[in-house]
Amino acid sequence: MNQHKPSPIRPVVPDDIPALKRVIDATDMFPSEMLDDMIAGFFNEEGSDEIWLTHDRDGAKAIAYCRSEEMTDRTWNLLLIAVHPDHQGEGIGAALMSHIEEHLAAEGQRVLIVETSGTDALARTREFYRLCQYDQESRIRDFYADGDDKITFRKSLQR
Repeated sequence: MNQHKPSPIRPVVPDDIPALKRVIDATDMFPSEMLDDMIAGFFNEEGSDEIWLTHDRDGAKAIAYCRSEEMTDRTWNLLLIAVHPDHQGEGIGAALMSHIEEHLAAEGQRVLIVETSGTDALARTREFYRLCQYDQESRIRDFYADGDDKITFRKSLQR
């Protein structure tokens, strides 16, 4: 008998924060102490349109965060996706991306964008977005710092 396994992707809950901080620290995305303030609205504001997800199979291994872009018609921005280095290459990041895209498309949203750095250190990240079928839309030279361009990727959610 073929039993359907429940999805390991689910909304973040407060008890996930320590494990998610370990993911952020391991990927060196930003100081993990910032996570508390970043996610506070999701936990405390009724009706928040933010999406915070984790991939939890025997513990939280990844985090993803997106929200709608202000002053746009159904455009969303993926502001954070990180998979613990011990679990990169297992399809977790792609599964999170697909989950977000399917959810937003089902809600009638139009576009998902992703912004990242143009440094050599993030070449693998940019390739990940390309493999997820995102198109590079723009490059703003020296955006984050001298020599650190902002690269924006885009994907239509309307099929």
